[in-house]
Amino acid sequence: MAAKTKTKSPPAPRRFERPNLLTSLVFVLPLLVFYEIGVLSSNRLNGADLITTTLLRLVGMRVFIWIQIGLIAAVVGIAVYLRRKQRFSIGHILPVLLESGIYALTMGTLIIFVMVDILGIDPRLAATGALKSASVFEKLVTSVGAGVHEELVFRLLMLGGLFGLLQRLKLIERSWLALIVALLISSALFSAAHHIGSLGDPLKVGVFTYRLIAGMIFGLLYHYRSFAIAVYTHTLYDIYVLLIG
Repeated sequence: MAAKTKTKSPPAPRRFERPNLLTSLVFVLPLLVFYEIGVLSSNRLNGADLITTTLLRLVGMRVFIWIQIGLIAAVVGIAVYLRRKQRFSIGHILPVLLESGIYALTMGTLIIFVMVDILGIDPRLAATGALKSASVFEKLVTSVGAGVHEELVFRLLMLGGLFGLLQRLKLIERSWLALIVALLISSALFSAAHHIGSLGDPLKVGVFTYRLIAGMIFGLLYHYRSFAIAVYTHTLYDIYVLLIG
């Protein structure tokens, strides 16, 4: 009599296990869809995130919507491709949300501590008047847009790409030093980008430094935890600041 073979179910994710890229992309996809719905249903996006504002100025709303649809399609396509090598884990969703929520609620205090007690810099930010008249829904859409787009550009592409390039070309031998260089450059560009153009914030040391440190925190979360955690932390932080803070 043949022995019965039991089908092994995939092991449950450990509490602080780093989600793979496939899992991260699937978790981020609902945010992209929500943002697309928000853009289509809102006649205006007061104080839209940096990437949205820049693209709207360059290509207009119609092309921007097609770019968003293309981005969603690209994420789906990459996720399908990654299924050959990686396993999607739905069990990560609650740990990702919980961990991101903790980071979002505490990072503002950490940044102010570093600025005031270590660097001696005034952390007060310039008021963003464009968002004062925005509805709750518009603020949610703006927060999601910032979380997804800015983490995609400055962390996944810029930080990840620069770190990989420095190591591949062996420009910096030590991995930790390459990470620091990539982290500083991507975070500085992330902060500086918010001051460019007529819609940018006035350039002040406190404002620039605040975003620089925030960018470094998001970068560390991306590198050591996952793209999904960086995106959700950024999104939840912006929601907290715009709706509660």
